[in-house]
Amino acid sequence: MFPAAVRKGFPAPSLSAFVALQMLDVLTTLMGLRIGAQEASLFIGRLMNAGPVAGLLISKILAVALVATALKFRRTRVIVFLNYWFAAVVSWNLLLILSVLLRSGS
Repeated sequence: MFPAAVRKGFPAPSLSAFVALQMLDVLTTLMGLRIGAQEASLFIGRLMNAGPVAGLLISKILAVALVATALKFRRTRVIVFLNYWFAAVVSWNLLLILSVLLRSGS
């Protein structure tokens, strides 16, 4: 059929990175909110009307559903794209935290 290099295998490293990035996103978002940063995403901000933890939980459920759909349809590149996206989100969160801390003089 196809050589092993061409077949789309199970993206275990991508899934591990996805889980780690989701945890980092939750931690950095909650940390940022605690020190006074604002949620930049309008969608996530609306979800957080139910509470910060509830809003983040809903957003993570949606992210997991997207990854499950990508796996079902064998679109593993979607997972890689999401990892880049969430790496950028976590980096942004860290920059906001640093910015707030520098402005407050802490």
